[in-house]
Amino acid sequence: MFRPLPVFIGTRYTRARRRSRFVSFISLTSMLGLALGVMVMILVLSVMNGFDREMRERVLGMVPHASLETGQALSGWPALAERLQQHPEVLAVAPYTQMQGLLTNAGQVQKVLINAVDPQRESQVSIVDQFFVEGGLASLQPGEFGLLIGDRAAEKLGVKIGDKVTFVAPEVAVTPAGMFPRMKRFTVAGIFHVGAGEIDGFLALAHIEDAARLKRWRPDQVQGLRLKFADLFQAPGLSWLLAGSLGEDFFARDWTRTHGNLYQAIRMEKAIIGLLLLLIVAVAAFNIISTLVMVVTDKKSDIAILRTLGASPARIMGIFMVQGTVIGVVGTLLGALLGIFAALNISDGIAALERLLGHKFLSAEVYFIDYLPSQLLLDDVLMVCGSALLLSFLATLYPAWRAARTQPAEALRYE
Repeated sequence: MFRPLPVFIGTRYTRARRRSRFVSFISLTSMLGLALGVMVMILVLSVMNGFDREMRERVLGMVPHASLETGQALSGWPALAERLQQHPEVLAVAPYTQMQGLLTNAGQVQKVLINAVDPQRESQVSIVDQFFVEGGLASLQPGEFGLLIGDRAAEKLGVKIGDKVTFVAPEVAVTPAGMFPRMKRFTVAGIFHVGAGEIDGFLALAHIEDAARLKRWRPDQVQGLRLKFADLFQAPGLSWLLAGSLGEDFFARDWTRTHGNLYQAIRMEKAIIGLLLLLIVAVAAFNIISTLVMVVTDKKSDIAILRTLGASPARIMGIFMVQGTVIGVVGTLLGALLGIFAALNISDGIAALERLLGHKFLSAEVYFIDYLPSQLLLDDVLMVCGSALLLSFLATLYPAWRAARTQPAEALRYE
């Protein structure tokens, strides 16, 4: 098979020979260093993509994209919901009423945010129904004062399905015997596990009519309306536009006020970590410079002989560019394969390691999710591989240029 001279000699130089095993070893380490850099960059970017995805789909799937309120009990909400759903960007509307307080049981206390919902509409604006371990939204029946809580809260309170918990509201009732905190007994009707410590530990769901009774409202009165948009990033602008369309008394809240800083932090960390890892890949790629400089020094006599046989400086330069490019291509492909394999299996691997050691690496008390997610994106793989190949090619230019300037007479003077 015909091969150009630079390709033939350049590929030969990458293979070990008795006289140049050290140089070939340096070439191998450069190749492995580049492969390691590419693998780590693909793996870390996939993990950051996983956190970004879980933040958008899981955590932001539980909290409202936006909510509309007036500051007082809202009547006639079905008609308002129908008006809001006429907007093409609004996918669903559901009523809600929130109550903050404490849950107590057998001397254990847990702070809680009770989100009173309409079970028929809540699944349209929230993904909570996908994460129930026991029970579900259908377990909430008006008048029964059922409560759905996260597994972390259930564990802390020591309760299970059917047990009673006491809700203590942050307000007092005045009686002839004095002032007492307002309390209500709830029955645990369901337990969910989202994987986000903030939600599993501090969020509870109740029926919206039960919340109205606690607040001494009419059964058809609610605190506000929760909206789900087709694009959650349009929530800040659209929510205020919709609030204005309902009247001057309405104001809006959106997810950027509660979780926007966390989401932006994840995006910024991904960009910064990607840049730092790219510098690691650059260091590994530029190791090729030292490798090729050593090869040029070792092969000066060979270069001189080729020059005397008629090889042009361009061909000599091409030989070493081919050798450096081969190192870069093999290292990049090897790193890409290892990185893809690691990114696809790291979630299961870390979970298995946690079970083996009996230790949780991502505690729900510290992080917003308690597992290591990963999402491999083709764009990231192509960007990493393209960057590594480009840097590898650039690293070949200076050594190849030095080889092309070799003078045959000086190289062969002491041979």
